[in-house]
Amino acid sequence: MATAPSWRDHLLESTADVLRILERVKRVAVIGIKPAMVGGPAFYVPERMQQSGYEIIPVPVYYPDIQEILGAPIHRSLATISPPVDMVQLFRRPNDVPRHLDEILAHKPSVVWMQLGIRHAQVAEQLARAGIDVIQDRCVKVELDRIRR
Repeated sequence: MATAPSWRDHLLESTADVLRILERVKRVAVIGIKPAMVGGPAFYVPERMQQSGYEIIPVPVYYPDIQEILGAPIHRSLATISPPVDMVQLFRRPNDVPRHLDEILAHKPSVVWMQLGIRHAQVAEQLARAGIDVIQDRCVKVELDRIRR
C-alpha cells in the first residue's frame, strides 16, 4: 500500500522536478522585480522568462512611479492579479520573504520559486503544508538555459 503524500513532497529540489515545473507554469508573478533602468537579476531573469514564452506579471516592491515593467502593467499586490498566476517568483532577501506569506497563501499559486540565494525554511514549510510546490535557491534563467541546450 502506498503511503500518503507528505507536505515534504512539495519541497522540490531535483533537476527533474524543476524542469517539470518550468514546463507546467505559464503565468508568473514576480515579487521584487526591478525595472530595466535598475537592471540586475531581478530584471534580466524575468526578461529571459518572458522571451521564453512565460507571461510575466510584475509586482515590484519599490519604484512607486513605475507603471509597467517588461511592457506589462505593474501590480502592487497579488490580490489585484486576475486570473491567478501559476507561479510566484520571489526576488526578496530571505528575511523579507515572510512578509509575503499571507498574500501568497491567499492567491494559491501552484508553485513558489525563491531565486538563487533565497531560502526560508519556515515559509517553505508553510507553503508546502498548504499544497504549494516550493523551489528554493535556484535561478530560473540557469534552469531555462539547461532546457534550451
